[in-house]
Amino acid sequence: MALLRNVGTTLEMIKWEHSIFALPFALSGAMLAASGWPPWSKVFWIVVCMVTARSAAMAFNRWADASLDAANPRTQGRAIPAGMLSRRFVAGFTVFTSLAFILAAAQLNRETLLLSPLALAVILLYSYTKRITRWSHLVLGLALGIAPAAAWIAVRGTLDPRIIVLTAAVLFWVGGFDVLYACQDMAHDREAGLNSIPGNWGIHTAFWFARGMHLVMLALLCLLLKLFALHAIAWVGVAAVALLLLYEHLIVSPTDLRRLNAAFFTLNGIISMVFFFFIAASLLLSK
Repeated sequence: MALLRNVGTTLEMIKWEHSIFALPFALSGAMLAASGWPPWSKVFWIVVCMVTARSAAMAFNRWADASLDAANPRTQGRAIPAGMLSRRFVAGFTVFTSLAFILAAAQLNRETLLLSPLALAVILLYSYTKRITRWSHLVLGLALGIAPAAAWIAVRGTLDPRIIVLTAAVLFWVGGFDVLYACQDMAHDREAGLNSIPGNWGIHTAFWFARGMHLVMLALLCLLLKLFALHAIAWVGVAAVALLLLYEHLIVSPTDLRRLNAAFFTLNGIISMVFFFFIAASLLLSK
């Protein structure tokens, strides 16, 4: 019972349901690779890879940042600093989900298996980047952005440069909303000697960085549609993403961060789902 309780607490700690952030982009990459719906076996193992990789990354982040979380009033209630989980248990969970990720990657093809340690390195080592660079937001973006490229490789066994455009789009999308999310920790980051765009340049400048990153994301999505010559409905999807991003930036401001969690968790999950829906519709309608 204690094991089940600890696993449940760990899943709550890592918010495993937020795997939805990057999963739709991974499925978009898989559909672009297959020019339609890929085999169900591929879809299943891609989903397993996404869930296990994100679970490993989030658990490792909580393990690596336990002392920092304990010193931050916003994060003192997290499972490790609150004493609900031991660092040893979380480390074991990280190892288990990492091995599960590699096993799932092996079910896809030889290339995904060989590249799985590299993917793990990117998503795990992100946790330490805030200690050395203010651009850690973009490293987090890369950690999620490799999902569509990895899904392409899972389907085709090779990498097409066109899918890198979607990787870059996700990178700037995630980087932008992570800059916004980091605004609430500006004071703590400065006190703890951590690096972030808000911590280094202030909240007002951080908001301009986030807006710029999201504009770059939209430009890259437009380029993606042109490179793949997608059905006109895909452009409706990009327009919908643009409107959702605009709303995200309207409900928070440098002087009012009260709705930041709504912008970060709810809206970004909707954005990824909306994009996938329109990409899927475009590919299926063009058949």
